[in-house]
Amino acid sequence: MTIPLLILIDSVHDFLPAIEDRGFRCILATTPAARAQAIRDHADEIRVVLTRGATGFHADEMAALPKLELICSLGVGFENIDVAAARARGLHVTHGPGANATSVADHAMALLLGAARHLPQADAWVRQGHWSGFMGPQISGKRLGILGLGTIGLEIARRGANGFGMTVGYYNRRPRADCGYAYYDSPRALADASDFLVVATPGGAGTRHLVDAAVLEALGPQGYLVNIARGSVVDTDALIAALAERRIAGAGLDVVEGEPVVPPALLGLDNVVLTPHSAGRSPEAVAATVALFLDNATAHFSGRPVLTPVPQG
Repeated sequence: MTIPLLILIDSVHDFLPAIEDRGFRCILATTPAARAQAIRDHADEIRVVLTRGATGFHADEMAALPKLELICSLGVGFENIDVAAARARGLHVTHGPGANATSVADHAMALLLGAARHLPQADAWVRQGHWSGFMGPQISGKRLGILGLGTIGLEIARRGANGFGMTVGYYNRRPRADCGYAYYDSPRALADASDFLVVATPGGAGTRHLVDAAVLEALGPQGYLVNIARGSVVDTDALIAALAERRIAGAGLDVVEGEPVVPPALLGLDNVVLTPHSAGRSPEAVAATVALFLDNATAHFSGRPVLTPVPQG
């Protein structure tokens, strides 16, 4: 007998045969309307849900699925999954820490380079028939600040330090004594000591608007912001104002508040590079995250503990 699995994300489409080969019956519902319909139509069947942090899964949806046992977030984030409601129901919740860290860190450096060297604008300029130089700062030897030194943050730090000879500093909830990088006790202090500030924190209420107007002011008119974490970590209105008034030099954003809707004011700026929350969407990263999901789900339905439960508290 196959296990009914509700899938709320489209990035795993190519892996559906592999998922089904592991004993799951896939119910794909990647739009809000399809999601609601699938929950109504399969309420008495669904035993596991596959989602991601930004897509989430809510208490009322859990309550509508009496046979639900397991909720899995494909990536590291789980900010929009109601973990408290899940635990109150006795449901298990897993996530995918580290599985896409290499891909996300690569993308962070691409955004950093793209924003600093104006690569999208230069490409468009050439395609319009022009051939004149775009000037932007080199990143080698500059100061790299990382907001959140988890698995992804460490990968970004390694690229900056070892690949580009950057001086690395970081802010974290607590210092990491073994990392060898300079610790700063606030996001503002870190921004003041950075030429490039990369946001790599989890999302959720605890990090909402951690990068605010004061942090952007500290980053300064020669500084660049890169966000590959969650849009909620950055105060969007403050960021738009800082970019428009050239109080920071530029930004590279893979995430924005309220995505997939992007504020028109942000789209109109010429000193920001935008990508559609695609940092973790390399084939290698998706394969690794799907493999971890399958290992977690297989363990659960075999009566073993899951491998990567979301942390307590």
